[in-house]
Amino acid sequence: MCQLLGMNSANPADLRFSFTGFAARGGLTDHHGDGFGVGFFEDKACRLFMDNQPAASSPVADLLKHYPIKSRNVVAHIRKATQGDGLRLENCHPFTRELWGRHWLFAHNGDLKDYKPDLTGDYLPVGSTDSELAFCELLQTLRQSSPDKSPHTPCSLDRVFDALCEVTQRTAEHGVFNFLLSNGQAMFAHCSTRLWYLVRKWPFSNAQLVDADLSMDFAQTNASNDRLCIIATQPLTRNEAWQQLEPGQLLWVEGGHVVRHAQLRVSEEIRLKNEANLACV
Repeated sequence: MCQLLGMNSANPADLRFSFTGFAARGGLTDHHGDGFGVGFFEDKACRLFMDNQPAASSPVADLLKHYPIKSRNVVAHIRKATQGDGLRLENCHPFTRELWGRHWLFAHNGDLKDYKPDLTGDYLPVGSTDSELAFCELLQTLRQSSPDKSPHTPCSLDRVFDALCEVTQRTAEHGVFNFLLSNGQAMFAHCSTRLWYLVRKWPFSNAQLVDADLSMDFAQTNASNDRLCIIATQPLTRNEAWQQLEPGQLLWVEGGHVVRHAQLRVSEEIRLKNEANLACV
């Protein structure tokens, strides 16, 4: 399975510390070596960096570890291919599309079986992954949820969340559907099997990475009004209070705060998979 990393913050924040540990999982401390991608929002648009090389050894990843980009919303992904034609760049996450005059970023960890959504043609996949197919259906559902089913009339974020509950529930019946989604305003996260989150806020403290010999004292770098939420497949630091999401839980995070959450129904297949994972711990 792939690994996810998302960040949503009240003020533009630097991802280099977290990304250093995360990138090590792309072929060094873990076996996710089939490419990676990171998208940084700047208001409505995003900068997207992708490579089909392992994140642990990619020159693009090395650039990002030293490039001080600050953003309120970031979506990152390291890939372990389960579907799609090999290590093609078009199959790397996150995927991006435009809706209501904003870029949307999406990354998925999981595997969807017998998944054949009825796409109208407004959004079509470029690559051959189940993940991009799910993103196209997700955006199609959001677009159809607007007051006039128009690409020009945006929904409120409350309506977006309600529509996400609907399409996520439907898609998750086909398998594992952990995902991150952002439009530069908010971050949405769904847990099928495994996802953790952490809220960093004042008073900040020292954090130590799990996957690299690196620590940072955030009390020296962050202000009292800074607040950020980090979401990851596995905790990135060893000495902070990470919280595990329940299977079926969907979060809406904005300004570093959890605004809404919903508990969706979990299929019997996913329930048994989670029980098996717990038995192996």
